[in-house]
Amino acid sequence: MYDWRVFVRMAIRFVAALVGIAVGIIVSAAVLSKFSVTASAVVWSTLLFWGIHLVVQLIALRVLVREPSIALAGLLALASTIVSLIIVNLIVSGLTIRGVSTYVIATVIIWLTTALGDMIGRRLVRARRKEPEAG
Repeated sequence: MYDWRVFVRMAIRFVAALVGIAVGIIVSAAVLSKFSVTASAVVWSTLLFWGIHLVVQLIALRVLVREPSIALAGLLALASTIVSLIIVNLIVSGLTIRGVSTYVIATVIIWLTTALGDMIGRRLVRARRKEPEAG
């Protein structure tokens, strides 16, 4: 029988990643005048961004990097964030990003919020592992 706690930990990490992306998109729209997004586009952008970001990062790590370092992993995360953001902007109609500087700043904002979301997700998973089993 499979341990359901594995699924709970995966769900926590998944939700934390989605929240981090959504917060990054919303903050970018709030602070950047050339970044706009509708409410429905936040949802679609978040889901699409997550999928594209995952694929781009996996491809980059498998193809481009033989021995990743922490610095290189951070650089790849930034690069996959901007690539994902460009693709999402091309596909999602309610998302508009204008200007190179807007892309760069939005990339940093989204990268920071996704990193924060990942960190919070990891801590929540660690806290659940320390909880005693019920039943």
